[in-house]
Amino acid sequence: MISRIKLNSNIFKRMSSSFFSNVEKSGINNLGIVEPKVVYHNLDYPELLQHEVMNNEGHLLQTDDSKTFAIDTGKFTGRSPNDKWIVKNIGSESDENIWWGDVNKPTSPSVFNDLLRTAINHFNKLDRCYVFDGFCGANPKSRKTVRFIHEQAWQQHFVTNMFIRPKHINEFKYVQPDFTIINACSEINKKWKKHNLNSEVAIAFNIEMKIGIILGTWYGGENKKGIFSLMNYWLPMQNIMSMHCSANVGKNGDSALFFGLSGTGKTTLSADPNRYLIGDDEHGWDDDGVFNLEGGCYAKTINLTEKNEPEIYNAIKTNALLENVFHYRKKPQYFNTSKTENGRVSYPIDHIENYHEPQMAGHPENIIFLTCDAFGVLPPVSILDNGQAMYHFLSGYTAKIAGTERGITEPQATFSACYGAAFMTLHPTRYADLLKQKLEKHNSKAFLVNTGWTGGAYGVGQRMSISQTRQCINSILDGTIHNVETCVDPIFYLKYPKSLPDIPEDVCNPRLSWENKDDYDNQALKLSIMFQNNFKQYTSDDFTDYTQFGPKIIL
Repeated sequence: MISRIKLNSNIFKRMSSSFFSNVEKSGINNLGIVEPKVVYHNLDYPELLQHEVMNNEGHLLQTDDSKTFAIDTGKFTGRSPNDKWIVKNIGSESDENIWWGDVNKPTSPSVFNDLLRTAINHFNKLDRCYVFDGFCGANPKSRKTVRFIHEQAWQQHFVTNMFIRPKHINEFKYVQPDFTIINACSEINKKWKKHNLNSEVAIAFNIEMKIGIILGTWYGGENKKGIFSLMNYWLPMQNIMSMHCSANVGKNGDSALFFGLSGTGKTTLSADPNRYLIGDDEHGWDDDGVFNLEGGCYAKTINLTEKNEPEIYNAIKTNALLENVFHYRKKPQYFNTSKTENGRVSYPIDHIENYHEPQMAGHPENIIFLTCDAFGVLPPVSILDNGQAMYHFLSGYTAKIAGTERGITEPQATFSACYGAAFMTLHPTRYADLLKQKLEKHNSKAFLVNTGWTGGAYGVGQRMSISQTRQCINSILDGTIHNVETCVDPIFYLKYPKSLPDIPEDVCNPRLSWENKDDYDNQALKLSIMFQNNFKQYTSDDFTDYTQFGPKIIL
């Protein structure tokens, strides 16, 4: 039984006409969805909660002084990358530009049409459905209109949090969406073997048809990341940079970007009490500056406390949505990972007290690439030239440590192109070339910040303190890093400060922090070879080659 709130039994009858229509009024009949008697369109938060509870979709939990709705997505507690497909329309613009391979796997128009029929037939068996119309992109000049068709109220709740909500429903009265996602989560693809797909789950996109389909998975993140992958196609085609990064802006209007994979500190370091948050995950960079693609945040809740992540912790309140978070006696238990370590919360960005309301800012003065180097080799902060910036952007390096995954007993290098390879629709060098153009045009400065280990590798040394990393970030943002004496690493050719305020020389220079210097040299050579081997995939006559800006020493 879920936790109940007081409900009006006539809820489905009393909704205002602005939010309650037939299929003709909603426009979904153009897709062939004609049977649902009621279409709930862009419900507001109180109405969404009423539907969630009425439909018995989850639990209402007590979170400090408020109540937050929580849902369970079953066995799918994360994305299904092996089940994501893009239609290969032979000879089309997308066919010529998409980076086909393991990330962007092709399927045929006929298979997609079969999947589309499955999704449409599913919705035609339902009495009601939920439709959300909103925007992706805070800049009206480049934003896309997106439509989601869902069978669950909590799913509309999720996209209402994650995308930019229209101020007035009439904004969409005469607008055809740029893209539509039909999410038939409870329907599976029984023909998956015939279709030569990988499972009963299917997440498929037809760029030319402007339609995406989700079958067989309830995970909320598929809605968000599906559209992000498409923005990674559309925006660069308009010479607009799309980025998997967080962004903030100072009181003087200076904006900064933070790229980083999971565990590097991207969310923590961009949430600065002295600056204003533009967004925590997905951004664009056009001729006006940087802008958030989203209207909310989708944060991990594992081991969450008010002390370690106050912004996220305090954002979990009414209108937020908890996903796959263990709960006991109607209260969330963030330290219990028996369900999954990927417990999440989505919330509208205005739940962050110091968010930047326009969700737009000028061209970034500073671009920070975050890495958690568990090998203990890289300096805590390095000043990159534009070529090095592209090399490290394409490398997207961090390291997994023992204990994070079964079977990992020593640090393992992880490389993810552009710090988000799973969502890059074009070849990674396309994004690198575009970023390089932006850096040169707007004189933005790039830095590599290591939030990992010093004084030895994981198991021997110790992790950089958050205060030291903050000091590195502050020296970048206030410009003091440009006024100190620097050194150059002989293997990675990284320029780093000899010292910084409150950071001694033996921390700035990682080799000095190691007791055995030969061990450091061997570890540095080992990591440099990993970098070089990974970068071979970006060496091609067809694309810009940035190899010269990385390590060159080979054993």
